[in-house]
Amino acid sequence: MTTKITPAAHLAEVQASFDESMNPRLVEILRSAVRHLHAFVEETGMTREEWKAGIDFLTKTGQKCDDVRQEFILLSDTLGVSMLVEMINQRPSDNATDPTVFGPFYVPGAPEKVMGDSIASPGGGGEPLVIRGAVRNASGAPLGRARLDVWQVAPNGLYDVQDPDMAPMSYRGVFTTGADGRFEIHTSRPVDYQIPTDGPVGQLLQATGRHSWRPAHTHFMVTCPGYKTLITHVFDRASPNLASDAVFGVRDSLIIDMDNGSASIDFVLDTEQ
Repeated sequence: MTTKITPAAHLAEVQASFDESMNPRLVEILRSAVRHLHAFVEETGMTREEWKAGIDFLTKTGQKCDDVRQEFILLSDTLGVSMLVEMINQRPSDNATDPTVFGPFYVPGAPEKVMGDSIASPGGGGEPLVIRGAVRNASGAPLGRARLDVWQVAPNGLYDVQDPDMAPMSYRGVFTTGADGRFEIHTSRPVDYQIPTDGPVGQLLQATGRHSWRPAHTHFMVTCPGYKTLITHVFDRASPNLASDAVFGVRDSLIIDMDNGSASIDFVLDTEQ
C-alpha cells in the first residue's frame, strides 16, 4: 500500500529544493516565506476558488503599477507591512525620531533648494506654512550637511504625479543644513487625502469596511554621512484622521501644531551601526 504524502512532508520537499550554497540569505527568506505561506493555506483551509481569487488579485495589483503608480507598495502600506519594515530596520534609540512609511509617491531627483525656499507651486493655493527645526544627533549636537528630501500632497489632495495639470516636481525639494543643523521649509499646510481607490487595494479596503483616508502630513527623508537614514512624516495635529490612518503610519511623537502658519520639529538621527 502506498503511503500518502503529508503536508509536512510536502513542505520539507519544497524547502529542500532551495540550494543554500547559491545565496544563503535568499534561501533563508524563501524558506521562511514558503513555510508561512503553507501554514496560511492550511490554517484557513484555502479552497481552489479562494486561491484563484488571490492570484487574480495579485495579477491586477501588478497590472495597476506603472512608472508613477506602485500598487504593491500601496498594498504593503495598507496591510501594515511597510510600517513594520521601518520599525525593524530603523529600531530608533529612545532619543531618535520615530520612522514611518515611505509611501508610494516618492520621486527621486527633486530640485535642490536653499533654506527658506518654497516647495509649493506658485498660485497653488492652500494655507501658507513654514516648517522650522534642526537635525541633531542623539546627544543633541547639530548635524551639518544633513539632507532633507521633502514632499507632500498639494492643497487639492493630489500629488504631482497624480495630477496631469500640475508641474512635475511640485511640492518637492531637497534642502541641506549648514553647520547649525537648522532648516526652514516654506510650503502650504498639508491636507487630509485619500489613497488611490481605483485599483485592487481600494477594492480590498471597501470589501473590508475600511476607509482610505490619510491624515495631513509632510514627508521627510533625512540623510547624513555616518547616520541612519530617517524616513518619516510630520502630521498636522488638527487632522480628523490621526487615529485611523489607512496605512498605520501615525506616531504620537510626529504630531505637531500647524496653526498660524508655523510648525516646528527637530529630527534626531541615530549613528549608523
